[in-house]
Amino acid sequence: MLTFQQTFRKDDHTFRLEILLDPQGWRVVQRADATVVRDALYTDWHRVERARRAFTVEMSGLKAEGWLDAR
Repeated sequence: MLTFQQTFRKDDHTFRLEILLDPQGWRVVQRADATVVRDALYTDWHRVERARRAFTVEMSGLKAEGWLDAR
């Protein structure tokens, strides 16, 4: 189950941030094009909240670099 997803595009590239519900907790995933940059499994919701805050910072940086929201 998807709890958060944000995709950005720039030229022919995509960058996706996801938080997925996993049977063992929550999976935090970052993808650049087809490559998984980060894949972490958390069982502590507080760590998921920190990852989500880090995503907010990362999204601001991507927008500043000209990446467009691709919802």
